[in-house]
Amino acid sequence: NNFYLQFQFSRKILVKKFKEMASKTQILSLYKSLLRESEKFPNYNFRSYAIRRVRDAFKEKKTITDQKQAMKEIEYAKENLAIIQRQTSIGNMFKTEKLVIENTR
Repeated sequence: NNFYLQFQFSRKILVKKFKEMASKTQILSLYKSLLRESEKFPNYNFRSYAIRRVRDAFKEKKTITDQKQAMKEIEYAKENLAIIQRQTSIGNMFKTEKLVIENTR
């Protein structure tokens, strides 16, 4: 009976750790997706702003420990990913010439 209780306790810990790992991989995947989509902006200024905002936002939220708050932030990031995807599509419809700063030799 004691063995069963220990097994149940260790199983709960493993499940909790697995959920934490899954959320870490989910967050990393979301971060990379946001950066990849931000790279697709045809306009240099929009592109650099979006990349900077993604990096700054993830650095700022790095220390969140509350699970509910973390899930809210993940949902917010997913909404922003959809916005970035729409905006890059619109931006690609109306391309402009590259800026001097973008032209590399």
